[in-house]
Amino acid sequence: MYVAECPEVGTASQGKTIEEAVKNLKEATELYLEEFPLKITDRSFITTFEVTEVAET
Repeated sequence: MYVAECPEVGTASQGKTIEEAVKNLKEATELYLEEFPLKITDRSFITTFEVTEVAET
């Protein structure tokens, strides 16, 4: 199982694949924002990246 989280809103979801977890998170976040709209003046920019493992010499 994979877990996806939206820290700006506080929603989280899960799925058997990464794609399913993200799809479920999108749905959960949309439903949450329908009930509790955000009043944001500035937007955050969040991304992910992978770092390759470096061997120590």
